[in-house]
Amino acid sequence: MIKKGVTLRGIEVFEALAGRGSVAHAAAMTGLSQPAVSQQISNLEAAVGAKLIDHSCRPMRLTAAGETFLRHSSLALAHVRQAQSELTVMDLVSLTDLHLGVIDDFDNDLTPRLATILADSMAGCRFRMVTDSSKRLLQAVQDKALHIAIAATDGDAKEGLIEIPLARDPFIIVVPAEIEADGADLLGGRSGLPFLRYEADQLIAGQISNQLSRHNINLTSQFEIGSHLALMAMVARGIGWTITTSFGYCRAQRFHSQLATQPFPTAEFSRQISLFAGSDWTGSVPHDIADTMRQLLHTHMIAPTLAQLTWLAGRFKILET
Repeated sequence: MIKKGVTLRGIEVFEALAGRGSVAHAAAMTGLSQPAVSQQISNLEAAVGAKLIDHSCRPMRLTAAGETFLRHSSLALAHVRQAQSELTVMDLVSLTDLHLGVIDDFDNDLTPRLATILADSMAGCRFRMVTDSSKRLLQAVQDKALHIAIAATDGDAKEGLIEIPLARDPFIIVVPAEIEADGADLLGGRSGLPFLRYEADQLIAGQISNQLSRHNINLTSQFEIGSHLALMAMVARGIGWTITTSFGYCRAQRFHSQLATQPFPTAEFSRQISLFAGSDWTGSVPHDIADTMRQLLHTHMIAPTLAQLTWLAGRFKILET
C-alpha cells in the first residue's frame, strides 16, 4: 500500500527539483510558487520517512535515499504519463480513413509511439501515416492528400487550414563540448570554428537565415547539410558549430556527451510545432490527437531536455489552446 501523503503531484515536483537542484527552476517547470514547491517536498519526505534532498548544497543534491527514490518514481511517472497519452484519443472508432503526416524531426521515438496509440484506438479504420518535411506535409494537407499534419510553422497563417498549437521550440546554439567560445564570438566569426548550415530548402534553414539577416549577421559556410543527425554528428566531431532547435538537440541524444549548448545571444527566437487539418474538418479528432501529441512531447522530449538544460525553463514548453 502506498503511504499516506505520497502523491503524484509531490513526485512530479521532486522529479523537477532533482533535475534542476533549484526550487526556482522546479517552480517554473511545474507552475507552482516556490513556497508550494518546498511544501510538496517536505510532505513527500515526511510521507516516505527519509530525507530526499540535501538542502545545504547549491545547487541542491539528492541524498542516497533520494537517488533510489528517483529511479523508481521516475519510472512510475513515465508509465502514468504514457497511460494518459493512450487514453486521450477516445473518438477515433467512427473514422473510416485517417491519413496523417508527422514532421521527420520525431522519427526516432515519438512517431512510433503516436502510431501505436492511434492504431489501438481505431476499429476498421484505414490508417496511413507518413513522415516528411514540414513544407511537404503542409502542402499535402492543403492538397487534401493528407487529413492532418504535425509540422513546424514559421508563424504565417496557412490558407484553408486550421492550426492547433502544440509546443514552442526555441532555437539554440550547439558547439563541440570542448569549445569555450561564446555566442557573440561565434556569430561574429571570431571563434575560428566553421558554421554548419542546414540545407537551404528546409524550413528551419529559412528561419535561421531570416533571424541572422534581421541582426545583420553574415555567416559564411563551407557545409550545407540536409540530415539533422549528420549535422549533429559533425558538431560532435569538432568540425564546426550550428544553430538548431531544442527539439533538434533532444533528437541527437547519442551525441550529447560530445555537445555543449548555449542560448542565442541576440533576441530569442523560436519556431512553433502545430497540428494542421483542413478547415472543413468536423468533430474532435484533430484536438484529441493534439492532446495526445502534447503528452508525448512533454514526457519524452521536453521534460528530459529541461532536466539537462535548465536555462530553457519557461521557453521550451507545451502550448495549450
